Amino acid sequence: MSAIKSIRGTRDLLPPETAQWNFVEAAVRDVFRIYNFHEIRTPIIEDLQLFQRSVGEETDIVSKEMFAWEDRGRAESEKSGQWIALRPENTAGVVRAYIEHKMWERPGLQRLFYIGPQFRRERPQKGRYRQFYQIGAEVIGPPAAGSESPTVDAEVIEMLATLLDRVGISGWTLELNSVGCKDCRPAYNNALREALAGVIDKMCSDCQRRAVTNPLRVLDCKVPADQPIIAKLPVMLDYLDESCRIHFAKLQELLTTLSIDHVVNAQMVRGIDYYVKTAFEFTHGALGAQNAILGGGRYDGLSENLGGPPAPGIGFAIGEDRFVMARQQSGDTLTQPVDVYIAPLGEGMDREAALLARELRRHDVSAELGNEGFRLKKSLETASRIGARYALIVGENEVSSGEFALKNLGTGEQQKVPRRELAKIIQSSR
Repeated sequence: MSAIKSIRGTRDLLPPETAQWNFVEAAVRDVFRIYNFHEIRTPIIEDLQLFQRSVGEETDIVSKEMFAWEDRGRAESEKSGQWIALRPENTAGVVRAYIEHKMWERPGLQRLFYIGPQFRRERPQKGRYRQFYQIGAEVIGPPAAGSESPTVDAEVIEMLATLLDRVGISGWTLELNSVGCKDCRPAYNNALREALAGVIDKMCSDCQRRAVTNPLRVLDCKVPADQPIIAKLPVMLDYLDESCRIHFAKLQELLTTLSIDHVVNAQMVRGIDYYVKTAFEFTHGALGAQNAILGGGRYDGLSENLGGPPAPGIGFAIGEDRFVMARQQSGDTLTQPVDVYIAPLGEGMDREAALLARELRRHDVSAELGNEGFRLKKSLETASRIGARYALIVGENEVSSGEFALKNLGTGEQQKVPRRELAKIIQSSR
């Protein structure tokens, strides 16, 4: 009988790699704390309409990549049921929760973050999986609370620069664009359709469809052969109305004041329809051709599209899989060796070793227990294989005297240490 393996596009995260993930998530939580963001946890399943109305039916995410099914009722009389989807992104779910729980009634802006799995049926490639993990945050609230201000955009981007520095990712590039708003985008869409009319037959079938249904999505095409054509198309920056131009200029001024370098990428639109005005990506060369490590933008109007009150907002999502991959370029595996391997020698010493391990762990010393059936040589070999810093010998003589042989496996030095001083000695050499 053949062994069952993980589904294509998914993977197991194993030690020592999980140490990288724990490091990143701890650093992220600490940065969110100092910027006064608070955690929100939403379901991984949502009503399919949530993503159709927010992300956009013509986006690749909704039209090609979602895992969705009809949740039929148990009763035979229920011939149809609700359509449910595994969440492909989390902003829509956060805004849905904001509306459902009337979070606009709380004071000030809502600064929310999340960490969790998302799901897309896309072709697996370097750093991209069908079950992937995102770290994201949203700042959302009523206009009266200042949610429309470019100052909010700048603060979010500055927080991300701080985060990248905190986890040791260097060499990133911040790409910035404005994708306009509902007032100025119609004129741009018309210009885009006119420009596409003479070249669309040379582009991929997806672009030919998008040119009719949502021409802005043509700019999101990833087909290499289409890129020279896309590079010659009109750009949104030339069609911004006064409000969007002022917002974009102010954002750039603020970033310059904060000493955050950026480049304007006029072709960048992101892959989701709800974005307006600010759109941005942080890219990193270590990730290959698809080099975006994180991205986000402003989504004024999304709350109204989902049946809520006016609540302008801005957010971002970090692909944690690719984020960790970029972090690993530093060469630091972040593996934390176990402090001590406790080697019980002789019958009845398992119990004594377990008591000693409990004492040490209460003093924040990591410990692994051996087996009283092992000879000393096997215990020391096991301690070395698992990478322990010390081996602690627990025999009848040690228990009766209250002094234990503590062997430094790095230097080979061995010393007798009183029970009450064991934790202090082990901790002092970290």
